[in-house]
Order: sequence, then structure tokens, then C-alpha cells
Amino acid sequence: MAGALSPATTLRLKPFYAVRFFTHYRSPIKVLNPNFYSSYPPKLHPTPYLSRRRSFCSVVSAAISSGEAVERPKFENIETKEGVKTEQVREFRKRLRVSDIKGGPEEGLDRLGETLVVRGWVRTVRAQSSVTFIDINDGSCLSNMQCVMGSDAEGYDQVENGLISTGASVWIEGTVVSSQGSKQKIELKVQKLVVVGKSDPSFPIQKKRVSREFLRTKAHLRPRTNTFGAVSRVRNALSYATHKFFQENGFVWVSSPIITASDCEGAGEQFCVTTLIPNSNEGGDSPVSAIPTTESGSVDWSQDFFGKRAYLTVSGQLNGETYATALSDIYTFGPTFRAENSNTSRHLAEFWMIEPELAFADLDDDMACATAYLQYVVQYVLENCKEDMDFFDTWIEKGIINRLTDVVEKNFVQLSYTDAVELLLKAKKKFDFPVKWGCDLQSEHERYITEEAFGSCPVIIRDYPKDIKAFYMRQNNDGKTVAAMDMLVPRVGELIGGSQREERLEYLEERLDNMNLNKESFWWYLDLRRFGSVPHAGFGLGFERLVQFATGIDNIRDAIPFPRTPGSAEF
Repeated sequence: MAGALSPATTLRLKPFYAVRFFTHYRSPIKVLNPNFYSSYPPKLHPTPYLSRRRSFCSVVSAAISSGEAVERPKFENIETKEGVKTEQVREFRKRLRVSDIKGGPEEGLDRLGETLVVRGWVRTVRAQSSVTFIDINDGSCLSNMQCVMGSDAEGYDQVENGLISTGASVWIEGTVVSSQGSKQKIELKVQKLVVVGKSDPSFPIQKKRVSREFLRTKAHLRPRTNTFGAVSRVRNALSYATHKFFQENGFVWVSSPIITASDCEGAGEQFCVTTLIPNSNEGGDSPVSAIPTTESGSVDWSQDFFGKRAYLTVSGQLNGETYATALSDIYTFGPTFRAENSNTSRHLAEFWMIEPELAFADLDDDMACATAYLQYVVQYVLENCKEDMDFFDTWIEKGIINRLTDVVEKNFVQLSYTDAVELLLKAKKKFDFPVKWGCDLQSEHERYITEEAFGSCPVIIRDYPKDIKAFYMRQNNDGKTVAAMDMLVPRVGELIGGSQREERLEYLEERLDNMNLNKESFWWYLDLRRFGSVPHAGFGLGFERLVQFATGIDNIRDAIPFPRTPGSAEF
């Protein structure tokens, strides 16, 4: 269909000039024999728990710290000058997870007969006449470990006393056997069970399904659900893949400041950082009269902590540019903040941004990098989070795996803003927001272009009107547009926004004047154009929107562990 939409062009973008795929990754952690942990926990005798005077927690922690049945490496004692004897710290070893046991093509059948230990939280307990089934999840994967416990197992008294309930944390040792059920290939025949932490009957997350709106009020517990456990693992995979992509391609990670005196976007939607208002530790009320003012009655910011107005950053881009003009290719990845009073499913007050900057690069290089990055991280998730992605495909968004596969395999479409507007004007669809040249495209416009006009293919729109874009974007020769681009993807709309930066000093100063921005606040940014300026480009990607795109989660508040929105700063 794209071929019929002249004058738009369908093409594979210019290959990103530095993409390299390495097949080996050296882990800094040495993985040793996982069976080391099979004897780790304490040996608790089956004396009735509740008959002891000591509290439950005291019994467990005392036994664990006693070191019973713990294999410890033998270290030579080292005597200090003061005569105090010490010993070496034991070596850190990777713990055996449920994902290690049940992962792989054999799904655990290659471990039949092994004696293993699992630690985790109880999902369900089913007591039958002769055995009890306990499903354990340790967060390493979606699957639970089904543990089958007979009355002869050590610690069965804890089952009888009702200590094994949903939400409780446990330590279980057992032998891997073939499962008699159809839902899993293996299960653990329990030899010993220890309750590490009891769960109160009021635990709010039981087997029955609850709404995501309810779970937002229990954000400290929602990672224990299937949905939010899967979202967390995919978010982790995307973060790892992000660093992996840029590191493999020679980028340097730069920590951009959270506190800034600049408004990168020029929109004024920033959180103010100040110490002029007394904090809670100083006690008492905070009268407005206590805030220092100038003779004209304005707030005297010179008496504030930084001696000027300061804000939480909305972007690390400007700071990133300073390092790109020294280290060539860099990226920032950190939290950003925007005081936009919006309660939609698309906005957060606190979110994470990925912002690479490429020196000696133009807009074409920028688009190629953005395309290569998105395809890389999506492919990484598809290959390394298969169980979670199957869950999303079944319960969250049917067809998400095919949609993401299309992103990896399809050619991206590129067209100008002018052509995009013309396409929308010819569309046989009524939009809530009218379309005309010079307007900022809304989400409904973006989704129509990528989902309907081009058949769920990612689309890059370039060369936007300068009046709707930020001051730092390079002006094109037509004097009306700037070298900016937005990458649109199905279901989300705009996912990535970028531009070639204005490297010409006189053009940048004129742009600041036209937008009534204080050039003195950007003196250091202008200096970059005075001392060895180079063409450079970059883009920004809201990480939570990427998580939404990769999981199918429709509300951005469910794509971040602890959402910050207007009127809500819990947890």
C-alpha cells in the first residue's frame, strides 16, 4: 500500500554506520556449581512450631545464622596486630533460580533425580488427603515450581499449623521428579520445608484476578502478580539491551544532571527545586512571608540554594551534547521530570529517557541509529523473554509477537511532514483534531499513519515546521522547517523524537532571541558552537513508552514500578 502513496517513499534507511553485533558477552560473575545451595538453609527439627516460647522469626533467623548444615569454605584465620582473629569473606556465587531449573529446551527433564533448593513466595497451596501441592515463584520467570509434599517431609508441621499460605516466603529442598500433571514436565518432591516469613491473612493478592487500577494502590505488592512480574522482567531486558546496543557500537554512557537551570524544551513545564520553603525537619508551619523577596515583591532566587532558579530536568540532551563534542558518540539513560498536569494513560510526571548524541552526524545518521536501536532491543526481548512474551500474547494483546516481529523484519517508511499532512487530509476518516500544515500531529494522526495508512509498519516523519519544534533543531534551507524526525509505531504513536542539532552559532542565537529565551542561561551551550563546532544529531526515547510498546500494556502507569502522576506520589 505504501508504494501507492506518492510522493511518500518506502525505503530501508541508510545502514547505521557503526552497528556491530558481538556474539560473546563476558559476565563479571563467576557461576559455580548451583548445588552448593542445596544444603544452605538451617536444619529445623520437626518440633511443633507454635509450642515454642521463642517467636517464629527468632527461630528461623537463629537457625539460619547458626550455620547448621552450611558448607563453608575453609579459610585460614588472619591475626591482626591487636590480636583479633578474622576470616576472609566467602566467594559470591550465583543462586539457583526457578528459571535455571525449568528453562532450556528440556524444561527441567535434564535435572531428574537432582536434589535442589528453591526459595520464593507461595502462590497457591492445595492440600489433598495424602499430599500437599505448593506452587512457588521466585520472580526469575513466569512459571511456578510445583512442590509436592508428603506428611513424612521435614517441616510438614508448618503446613498443618497453617503457616503455608499465599504470600508467605519459604525455603524448600527436594528432588526433581517427573510431574504427573499436564501443566509442567517436572516437580519437586519435598524433603524439607522452612517458612522464612509468614503471610498475614489480609494479603491482598490472592488467586482471583484483580484490576490493574486496584493494583496501582498496591504498587509495593503488585510485582508478585504474573502481569507485573512479566512487565518487570521485560523492562529489565530492554534496559540491558539498551546498554548493550550502545556499548557494542562505541558509545560512552554519560550521567546527565537531574537538577538543572535550563529548560531544554522551552515549555516551562518543570518542577522547581528550592530550599526557600522550610522543610519538614525544621518543624512548624511554612508561612509565605518566610520566603525572601526582592524590593519589587518577586521571589529572591539569589538567596536560594543554587543562587538562581533550579529545576528537575526534562531532558539530558543539552548536557549530552557537551560530551558528544568531546567523546564523539554518547548516550544518557536516566530519570526526567515534567510538571504537566495530565491524567491521561500516556503521561507520567517522572519517567526515564534514553538520549544518544552522535557527533559528525546528520539527520540521516540519526534515523539510521534510531532504527537499528529499536530493532535491536525488540529482537533481544523476543529472543530472551519468550515465556513472558507468550503471556502477553495470550492475556494482554493478542498478536503482539507478530507485531514486534514485523518491527524487526520490515523496512521502515520515511516521509516528510508535508507529505504526512497531505496524506491525512486525503484520509477518509474524521479526526477529533483538524489537520493543517503547521499543526502538531496528535496521537490519533500518528496512529492512523502507522497502523492504517502503512499497514502497521513503523514510520519516520521528518522535516517539521520550525515553529512547533525546539530551539536547538537545525534549520533547513527552506527557512520554514527544521531537520527533525519522529518515529511512529503501531499502538503507541510517537516513540522516538530526534533531530540534527543546530551547530551554527549565529542561527542558534537568532533562534533563542525569536523564542524569547535567555541566552545568558545557555552561555555554555553556545560555547560549543564557538570552539570546534561539528554537525551532530541525536534522539530521545521515553523508556516507559518503549515498555508499553513491547508488552502491550495500555496504561503507562503500569510500565514503571512506582508511577508519579498529578495528585499521586505514594510509595
